This record gives sequence, C-alpha cells and structure tokens, in this order.
Amino acid sequence: MSIAMPSPIRVRRSALSVPAINRRALEKVHSLDCDAVIFDLEDSVAPEKKGQARDNLRQFFRETPLRDCEAIIRINALSSEFGLEDLDLVVSLKPDALLLPKVSRARDLQDAQAALDQKGAPPSVRLWAMMETAEGVMNATSIAASRHQAADRLDCLVLGLNDLRKETRVPPRPGRVYLVPWMMQVVLAARAYGLDVIDSVFNDFRDTDTFMLECQQGREMGFDGKMLIHPAQIEPANQTFGPSDQEIADAEAIVSAFNEPQAAELNVINIEGRMVERLHLEQATRLLAQVHFIQQRKTNP
Repeated sequence: MSIAMPSPIRVRRSALSVPAINRRALEKVHSLDCDAVIFDLEDSVAPEKKGQARDNLRQFFRETPLRDCEAIIRINALSSEFGLEDLDLVVSLKPDALLLPKVSRARDLQDAQAALDQKGAPPSVRLWAMMETAEGVMNATSIAASRHQAADRLDCLVLGLNDLRKETRVPPRPGRVYLVPWMMQVVLAARAYGLDVIDSVFNDFRDTDTFMLECQQGREMGFDGKMLIHPAQIEPANQTFGPSDQEIADAEAIVSAFNEPQAAELNVINIEGRMVERLHLEQATRLLAQVHFIQQRKTNP
C-alpha cells in the first residue's frame, strides 16, 4: 500500500523583508533563494515616502512578478492614514498574502478579511498576522482560532520581537530567555489551529554565529522559519529550518517500512530496534512533501 502525500504545503524557512521604497533591493529579489519575500510598506518606509513605495510595488508586480516564492505585502494598520490605500494596492496586485501589522485581537483580522472580501480580493490572497504586541500575545489563541471563524484567509503568524521588547521593556539578551514563554504561546496557538508560525528577525546580520544559534533555537521551539532582514541570512535559515540529510533518510526509511505488505494492518512497527508509530509516518510523509516542494522550486523557477 503506497502512502498518499499530504495536501499541497508551503515551505517557509526564510521570509526576507524588503523595504518597498528600496528599488535596488527590489531588483535583487529574483536572484535570492528565499522561500518568501515580504514587501514592506510599514516600518521601513517613512510617512512621506509611502506613495512612492506603493508605486515601486506596482511597477515591480507589473514588470517582474515573483514566480518561485511567496510574495507578501506588509501594509500599514488599516486604522492609519495609509492603511486603506495599502489595502487597495493589495487588491490590485493580488500577492500571495497580506501581512497585517500589530495584530492584537481576532477582530483586527476579521476587519482585514471583511475589507478584502468587500473589495473583491480573490481567496488566493491570504492573511498573515504580525504578533508583536503584549495584547496580541495574550490573545494568541483567539487570534489563531479566527481561522475557523471570520478570518479563514489566515495562514501564518509572524513573531515581531522588536516591538514586543519595546512594549514590555524586556532587553535584548542572547538566548531570548525571558521571551521564550511568550514565543511558545504563539507557537502553541498556531499549531492548535493548523497555522504556520515564523520566528522574529535577528537585527545584526553581520553576527552569523549568533544568528545560527537563534535559528536553531527557533526550530527547536517549533517555528517553521525565520523572518529576515538581509540576504546574507537566507542560506543559514534555509539550512537550519530545512530537513537535514539524516532526517530525510529517516523519513524515507519510515515510509518504506510502512509500505511493506506486512505493515498494512499495523499501527506500530519495529525499525532497527526503534518502535515507530503511524504518527511518525505522518510526520515523515510531511517532511518528504517539504523536500519535494523545495526540489520543485529549484528545478522549476
């Protein structure tokens, strides 16, 4: 009996944030091996430059749209003076997702979805939520649960520790020890409702060693990938959050063992002295689907 592959999935090991005002940075994204690009209209764009940043994205999507990775546009808050114009841009450009900043309540996502629906955005335009306020972390469960209620476009939660540190007055420290409980709260909420969850940026892109340690910590905490601020961070993130050769070999062995006729009626089998359950088969199948996705992206840009 062959094992069916799971429904199509995305791989989100690396999500590079690119200021929409920076045309040179926009021109370079096609040569980068990141899984997603977040075109930022919010924090990295000065108020007087918002209109120019939107024009840059219009030109980019018209002339050189992304084809081999996800395109996400981070807008300004809908309650701001720039939010509605940003939303109109999203509806016209139809990126893979809209990233809503500073989501504090489920209502924020519901309002964003209602606005997208009202303006006729296709269902393919998904919602990502920046989790970067104390209220947002406290409400992580209800925010994630909105996926099954009035915000079914919701696909992904993105942790924003810079704003959270500022609001909570927790200083930046190696290991993020005092932030870990809040980070895990966001991971748990995402997993409870079938969402992906992306770790926060690491600000010093020149400190590769500490960045790698933070990536490893994020993966062990259960994050799917990391939001990045510089192209130099892409390869380390892809390496850390992607399946290792040993993990791939183990997954192939599990799938192969359960494909044997004698395993057809078994929920637990013995693989070289290790008891393996069907839940491990599900994990292995998902991992191999991710490997397939990565390989397809590389061969079919």
